[in-house]
Amino acid sequence: MATPKVSKVTCLRNCASKQRARGGSVLKIVGAELAGVNAITYLGSYGSGDNTTVKVRAGSNTRLNARVPIGAVTGPVALATAGGARSAPTKPVLILPPLPPEPNAELSPVPDVSGAPHLETGTSRTKAFVGARPGVTFSFRLSGASATALKVELVSAADGTAVKTWTPQQVAPDEVQSISWSGRLGRAAAKPGRYSFRLTAASANGAEARNSQAGDFSRDAFDLYDNIFPVRGRHDFGGAGAQFGAGRAGHMHQGHDVFAKCGTRMVAARGGRVQFKQYHAAAGHYLVIDGDGTEIDYVYMHLDQPSPFAEGDRVYTGQTIGAVGDSGNARGCHLHFELWSGPGWYDGGKPFDPLPSLTAWDSWS
Repeated sequence: MATPKVSKVTCLRNCASKQRARGGSVLKIVGAELAGVNAITYLGSYGSGDNTTVKVRAGSNTRLNARVPIGAVTGPVALATAGGARSAPTKPVLILPPLPPEPNAELSPVPDVSGAPHLETGTSRTKAFVGARPGVTFSFRLSGASATALKVELVSAADGTAVKTWTPQQVAPDEVQSISWSGRLGRAAAKPGRYSFRLTAASANGAEARNSQAGDFSRDAFDLYDNIFPVRGRHDFGGAGAQFGAGRAGHMHQGHDVFAKCGTRMVAARGGRVQFKQYHAAAGHYLVIDGDGTEIDYVYMHLDQPSPFAEGDRVYTGQTIGAVGDSGNARGCHLHFELWSGPGWYDGGKPFDPLPSLTAWDSWS
């Protein structure tokens, strides 16, 4: 089968301002040999951890439409046919986050079903991060008819499947019950995207009440992200000298500089274990965190003072690790930020350009 070729990708429907795509938008893809395409992969910003593949309906030989899945992030796209032919990746497609779910932090009633328990439900937040504490909490209260069976499912909006299930036992009527989730499925991090909690309560007569029906991701829903932007204040990405690969005296710039006022709070972009906390004449006060559930080391330099964390400490996503500074050999207050592939920082890994990741994280956090 002929290899598909892509010449242009534009946002067609449900676009953000200036015809930019976002989760839930529909893209128009123009090219050649597209009739046999049955899948599109959104390649994300780095590695394979944020890749998202979805099935598509074949269009004409020169055009097809594809919905942007909730959770897809900025990056190239590639098309594939049932026979295994695959297009070359496109130039990066800018993808903004989807519109946030409607908040439902306070318990609110669910429409009654005759003979079934009366339900009230609520979800603590509409935005969550893998490995953050506290996580996202689903709360519920039952009244009226007694429930003989309860099930809470965590449902992925990407494909409608339940990725985790709880079966609460001996739930007392009229008392608030809660379930919390940290963004992990066993030891693995869940894929970024939109999720919702679905509660099913059955009575002895078989009547069932649910807070949401299959395909409904508007109630008790939240968006899960794998990283948070580390600088929690006004910032900019500098000029050419701030970029990865820029020339330095005797070496290459191995990260990207994020400029902000000295003292601006800085957090862990991804939780993990502190590998190094030291001072260096060039790097100043710095911290290296082995990203939990990844093969990536996260490196933070020029902190205004030593981080309160020590080597070996466990850090959670979004926890404050220090503040922007100009310690060491720094021209102006900034965070010098590096990402290193496995096996790690100066341990066989290699630095790679963190700017695509930084700009993606900045767009949602």
